[in-house]
Amino acid sequence: QVQLVQSGGGLVQAGGSLRLSCAASGRTSSRYAMGWFRQAPGKEREFVACIRWSGSITYYADSVKGRFTISRDNVKTTVYLQMNSLKPEDTALYYCATSPEPPYSSGSYYQTGQSYDNWGQGTQVTVSS
Repeated sequence: QVQLVQSGGGLVQAGGSLRLSCAASGRTSSRYAMGWFRQAPGKEREFVACIRWSGSITYYADSVKGRFTISRDNVKTTVYLQMNSLKPEDTALYYCATSPEPPYSSGSYYQTGQSYDNWGQGTQVTVSS
C-alpha cells in the first residue's frame, strides 16, 4: 500500500507562484515515475507533468511548459511542482500520482491517468484574475 500526501496549493493572484509537494510512503515499487494531474470543475482530468525515477527525464503538458517545473527528491520520496506565472485557467484540483516504470515506456505512456496506480488526495489551486 502506497500513501501519497499532498501539501501546498491555495489562492493566488494571476502572475503569482505556488509550489505543490507530494510525499510518498509505504510499499512503492523499486522504480516509479511521479506525475501531476489536474481537474477543473466540469472538465475532465488532464495531465500536467511527470518526472521519471532518474529525475533527468520530464514531460509537460503544452499548457504549462515554461511556467511549471517538476522535480523530485528520491531520498525524501517527494515530488514537487513549482508553478510560476499562474493564470486563472490553471485553477483546478491538483493530484499527484505514482506510476511503475515498465521497460521501454515513453512519454505518451505517462500522460494518461490509467498508467498511474496510486493517487494523492488532491489539493486546490485557485488563481484569481
